[in-house]
Amino acid sequence: MKQQTLLSGNIKKQLISLAIPLLFGNILQQLYNTADSLIVGHFLGTDAFASVGVSGSIMNLFIFILNGFCVGISVILGQLYGTGDRSQFRKEFFVAVGFGSVLTLALSSFSMLLLRHILVLIQTPAELIGYSTSYLMFILAGLPFTYFYNLFSNVLRSIGNTKAGLYFLLLAIIANIILDIVFIANLGMGTAGATAATVIAQCLSAVCCFFYLKKFYPELICTRDDIGVHRELLSRTVQYGITSAMQASSLYIGKILVQGAVNTLGTPGIAAYTATMRIEGFANSFGDSGGSAISVLVSQNRGAGNNERLKAGMKDGVLLNFSLGLIMAALMILFAEPGIRLFIGNADLQSIQYGIDYLRVISVFYIFCFMGSALVGYFRGIGKVHVPFWCSTSHITIRVILSYLLVSRMGLPAIGLATGIGWIWAVTYQVIMYFYYKKLAIPVR
Repeated sequence: MKQQTLLSGNIKKQLISLAIPLLFGNILQQLYNTADSLIVGHFLGTDAFASVGVSGSIMNLFIFILNGFCVGISVILGQLYGTGDRSQFRKEFFVAVGFGSVLTLALSSFSMLLLRHILVLIQTPAELIGYSTSYLMFILAGLPFTYFYNLFSNVLRSIGNTKAGLYFLLLAIIANIILDIVFIANLGMGTAGATAATVIAQCLSAVCCFFYLKKFYPELICTRDDIGVHRELLSRTVQYGITSAMQASSLYIGKILVQGAVNTLGTPGIAAYTATMRIEGFANSFGDSGGSAISVLVSQNRGAGNNERLKAGMKDGVLLNFSLGLIMAALMILFAEPGIRLFIGNADLQSIQYGIDYLRVISVFYIFCFMGSALVGYFRGIGKVHVPFWCSTSHITIRVILSYLLVSRMGLPAIGLATGIGWIWAVTYQVIMYFYYKKLAIPVR
């Protein structure tokens, strides 16, 4: 296949071309999780459905860690791809496979060993522990497949091919839904069938993704000559990968803590927040996809030493995300009520009002959310992965503290206000860091 780089051409068109498949992938992933839960609830009942919800918080934490690690690796690969040094690219591929496998197996074994203790620690009801254990054991055992799918799709992303990953995600979704129905409805395997379906689907997508790489990009896959102890690449892999994984996990842990503040509002507040999270998940997909596209373009140009194009990519990306943020804010304000009613229905008026008030508050801050995502993509792309980490950690700390301080006075809108203030801080911090590194005049290579 003809090699394509992002070192020349129309930046805006390239960012949009990169972002659209990533956007559809994010939306599909949300539909995937929803469909999986609905099938379990329909065939296995309320307890099984609830256990999937409980298990999801644990499962997603590990998935966020592995995906974050792979995002860090994609930055290194993107920079190496920009330099044109395919030998170093293949060596990093080997390091990512080797070190990532060890990390994933350790994570899988550790989590399986402590699973029951973790379920007790998060106060899982006794009647759900059996379901949750059955569900999570398969998921945790299958983490290596999750890692390799994320790794191979991020390899493709690093070279500017975001479409292929979308196709393999779609394949995984279709396979998972079919296997869910077969294992649960026809074979009566219960929640273990749901997880078996998920693991098999992840394995299938990982294998297909690898053979796609082998067929169309064989010069990027490590060979015997690339096997060895590459200390410098290993050091960068640990630095970039672990830092990105910590950022992803801190965001997720923060969301769990914010949920604790929401829970003090009772069932109406919880129902409203659950609905708003579905709406925000869709809206945020646009900003996250734009940020990821910026990271890909910037990382390649950093590797190639294209300083001016790197800066232009950042500016165009921030402008595009800013525009999207304005559009999303307007849509969320205008369609707050029908959006909430879509998920809650018309019966619970208190929950509906909670949700409307929340969306109208948080919409005011959405331009900061989208600008923050764009700047995260920029800093990742230039290799300053510690900036997004400290940005996310401080943002989530502000968000959690203010949520608990304000929720008793303001209700659910307090969570929106706390989140918005956190976003303003995140953008402010990243702008300060941008001018700091610009003042240092650090070379891009």
